[in-house]
Amino acid sequence: MLTLLRSFAPVLLAAPLMAWAVPPDAATEHVQARLVSSQASVAAGQRFTVALEQTIKPHWHTYWKNPGDSGQATSLDWSGTQAGPLQWPTPSIQAIGPIVNYGYEGRAALLVELTVPADARPGSRFQPSADVKWLVCKDVCIPEQVSLGLDLPVVASLSEAQAGPDVAQIEEWRAAIPKPAPFGVTLKAAAQGVTLAGPTAAVTKAYFFAETWGAVAHSAPQALKAEGGGWALELPAGDEPLAAGKALSGVLVLTTAAGEQAWAVSAPMPEGAGKGPGPADLSVTAATEAASTAAPQSELGLLPALALALLGGLILNLMPCVFPVLSIKALALVNKGNHRAEGLAYTAGVLLSFAVLAGVLIALRTGGQQVGWGFQFHSPVFVLVVAYLLFLVGLNLSGLFEIGGSFTGLGSGLAARNGLTGSFFTGVLAAVVATPCTAPFMGAALAFALAQPAAVMLAVFLALGLGLALPFLVLAFWPAAQRWLPRPGAWMDTFKQALAFPMYAAVVWLLWVLAQQAGPDGVALALGGLVLMAFGLWWRHSSGASAVGTGAAVLSVVVALGASAALRPVTAPAASAGTEAFSPERLAELRAQNQPVFVNLTAAWCISCLVNERVALSRPEVHEAFAKAGVTYLKGDWTREDPTITAVLKAHGRSGVPLYLYYAPGATEAQVLPQILTPGLVVEAITSARRSST
Repeated sequence: MLTLLRSFAPVLLAAPLMAWAVPPDAATEHVQARLVSSQASVAAGQRFTVALEQTIKPHWHTYWKNPGDSGQATSLDWSGTQAGPLQWPTPSIQAIGPIVNYGYEGRAALLVELTVPADARPGSRFQPSADVKWLVCKDVCIPEQVSLGLDLPVVASLSEAQAGPDVAQIEEWRAAIPKPAPFGVTLKAAAQGVTLAGPTAAVTKAYFFAETWGAVAHSAPQALKAEGGGWALELPAGDEPLAAGKALSGVLVLTTAAGEQAWAVSAPMPEGAGKGPGPADLSVTAATEAASTAAPQSELGLLPALALALLGGLILNLMPCVFPVLSIKALALVNKGNHRAEGLAYTAGVLLSFAVLAGVLIALRTGGQQVGWGFQFHSPVFVLVVAYLLFLVGLNLSGLFEIGGSFTGLGSGLAARNGLTGSFFTGVLAAVVATPCTAPFMGAALAFALAQPAAVMLAVFLALGLGLALPFLVLAFWPAAQRWLPRPGAWMDTFKQALAFPMYAAVVWLLWVLAQQAGPDGVALALGGLVLMAFGLWWRHSSGASAVGTGAAVLSVVVALGASAALRPVTAPAASAGTEAFSPERLAELRAQNQPVFVNLTAAWCISCLVNERVALSRPEVHEAFAKAGVTYLKGDWTREDPTITAVLKAHGRSGVPLYLYYAPGATEAQVLPQILTPGLVVEAITSARRSST
């Protein structure tokens, strides 16, 4: 019996390990993935090759290490082993509307070298595992994740380790990994970026896939020409050009009479490389063609951009999101006081807020993210916090509480106070609630700013803030204008309380936005927070602002804000009747069929967008014009962050919504409609295009 137990001991010891081994393959809705090993058994310290094989659903794609204008590279997070860097096969161009991505369709294999631990014992099992994440896209993008693993026996020596049955397949995949080029390449400065040149003769086609995002404009054409017995390829600079001396590395695909060959190349960036035009307006087949829709953005110039930003900020004061806040502080000018100091304090609050916003945008852009005006409203937590803030402002205006020294940290009360502190925080509040609005002239100025260096971007944002602060500043410094204001009286308290109701209305709107982002559960959490804050402030009011009541009010606000972290985004709602969800693929399909298309890029938190839909796009005469012309109405929702829509906005010189595009049958470019619509403007765009085509 003892001999029998000794014989089965290795099997019994290995059984638990085998039971817990992670399987080598797994499938999601769109991708089948498996780990393929070059070895059937391994030895301690051995280094061998493993492939991640992805079989991708037709018409869907995953991404290369530089995904291009949008997307996310596949990643493997290994445990139980030391892993080398991923080795990527040559990607293909995934051109979707105005953006160009790099990725894989059908079948792809990424290689990686694993090392068996040096202390692995013969007779044990080597069981490395990896959490694999990828983004798979068609007309929508879906993040997916699986866990994969290997289970290989460990033998006593390297000579005993046996190759696996898939070793030939792995060698075939290895051959698809671009090898270092047998020739040298050089980079030289060009007007719009750099020119990559090499000695190979008779090159008929070339394309360069840059490894680093932003070094090259992915959606711009790469013009090939013969030069000095070799070839030269023009590479327009992207959003984040490399500094001089840094290596520009990537995959160069050359086509000659002998066929197509991919090579890994690298060369240092030269001094004086030009700045490219940015992403162009491309169709599905436009990897080699670029439109000039983004050109006005780079040609605007600093002084015109500052003037447009100032004018746009001035018009923001007429928007429904800002006007009630401005009215709160206008009451202060009715009373006696240092009006000039209050005007300067209000302006300081606005300018500081816009400077902070510009700083956040600069930091995000430096990190490689594409963001635009109103980006913070993509976050349901931010939307809820602003709703809480406006609710507190409304309660203050309604007279439920007054702010004492212990509450000076609450922005809502500070905004409603008299004096310099109140003026400053009213400016902050005005800047916060202005960000979901877009005024005429703002689009071009902001698009220019977002493509410029940090100092220029900051200057444009400060000009926008100055425009927002200008009406109150003029009233504060111009006594003659103050004569237009009514005389003080009991009406002021009534008017102050009446101003609470626009705040409550804004809260209702923000809760509707939250419903689009976080669903019914998010709205329930928000309503619970509002009730909690109202109860805490009521307790403070009824207790005569006692220490216990004040503590309860502060605690209610803190708990409500803390609970907002539990918000989770939900799936986007379906397109409403009469519209289709926007996607670059659907747009390209309709244009290929010579169909007229109206594109509305909007967001639930964009008040200008909602007003335009109510007063223009929902009108019967507009629906009738759409029906007569056979227009397909595509609606893109930017309520949540969407890199595809961000790229479309950027390609048309915009940094935020709304954006309205009309593609007439046979038109090469879209007609961009104004940001403030009327039914007549929309109908005229459609009918004039029909007349010109007949």
